[in-house]
Amino acid sequence: MTKPTVAIVGQPNVGKSTIFNRIVGQRVSIVEDEPGVTRDRIYGQGEWLGKEFSLIDTGGITLENHPLDVEIKSQAEIAIEEADVIIFIVDVRTGITPLDESIAQILYRSNKPVVLAVNKADNPEQRAQLYEFYALGLDEPFPISGSHGLGLGDLLDRVVSYFEDDALDVYDESIINFSVIGQPNVGKSSLVNKILGENRVIVSDKEGTTRDAIDTPFIDEDGQEFVIIDTAGIRKRGKVYENTEKYSVLRALSAIERSDVVLCVIDAEEGIREQDSRVFSYAHDEGKSIIILVNKWDTVEKDTHTMRDFEKDIRGRFKYLEYAPVLFVSAETGERLHRLPEMIKSVYESRMQRIQSSVLNDVLMDALAMNPAPTVKNKRLKVFYMTQVAVGPPTFIVFVNDVELLHFSYRRFLENQLRENFDFKGTPLRIIPRQRT
Repeated sequence: MTKPTVAIVGQPNVGKSTIFNRIVGQRVSIVEDEPGVTRDRIYGQGEWLGKEFSLIDTGGITLENHPLDVEIKSQAEIAIEEADVIIFIVDVRTGITPLDESIAQILYRSNKPVVLAVNKADNPEQRAQLYEFYALGLDEPFPISGSHGLGLGDLLDRVVSYFEDDALDVYDESIINFSVIGQPNVGKSSLVNKILGENRVIVSDKEGTTRDAIDTPFIDEDGQEFVIIDTAGIRKRGKVYENTEKYSVLRALSAIERSDVVLCVIDAEEGIREQDSRVFSYAHDEGKSIIILVNKWDTVEKDTHTMRDFEKDIRGRFKYLEYAPVLFVSAETGERLHRLPEMIKSVYESRMQRIQSSVLNDVLMDALAMNPAPTVKNKRLKVFYMTQVAVGPPTFIVFVNDVELLHFSYRRFLENQLRENFDFKGTPLRIIPRQRT
């Protein structure tokens, strides 16, 4: 199911980032009194009343012609385009400004549900000024205080009331869904076309040709059904987005959410770029199985060590993706692409693998004998039991005497032992400590 998307918009310095941080529960946006600090869209995940949603914080909309102001306005307009529901923030202390009225006009044209939040309403006197904001014509205004968290519950009640109850884009469990992500112009659409054996997606050398996520079902020679999701390239943050490019990072994130397996594409000609790590971390953080594809391999001058050196560079740059297999391919010639469906099925099987508790704990006991649990602050960690509680990705609960004693390094050791004893290639593992009571 694709999560609904909520965008927070408004003029500069009305408290959008403070409210964003309140909803996602952590300081993601930079909060300063200086107008225009949030220059790009910032993404987070929120939940209210059991309903999860993606949240976008935007730079403040302005009417100035300064290049930065133009960029901020463009970013906010794209966020509005991507959103299912919009939270419009205004400031009770300044009242309705001409800029607020201009933003309201933009929101009218969006034909999206708009929830009006009147921020900085910290006391009854300020809340008495609430009725002024009915003049914006956006239905009931909600008084809130981002700095104190007041009124956010009522605001979110209204926001989630606009969410559709029906699950979207849900396929049969026997179908493997995979997406193709990467920066613009790494050859994602060409790869999709070659896999499908027909031109189903527009291919262009110009960055950003693919504007939306495209679902295409197909069946391999063994009768396995797949759905391939091609996405628009994820652009580098801070770069000005053309108004015609409606879908950007969030569309790729939505595709990742719906995927079982994610193909992370690197351009062999360009090499590994700094932004690749950010792009691929989206899939890793969502717990998706991952295959790294190095595309355009036919264009690279090679010797007997080229492939080995390139993979070594990948492992060095993406240490968190040690579990992901690497495949060197060419969308132009089809080199090694015939191996891809089988590889996707293999990592999907790893993703859905379930280990019996008795077998799991035999491995755990051997691991503890090999590397006894450490002592922290004169207190020794005791590991009692491990059980698998979920698949997709495989998730394990480890019962211990004190969760604070299970250091990251020892958790990593346990993960490595699981990988050595079971085939979890291509999929992340989650190990959750629980204190035995």
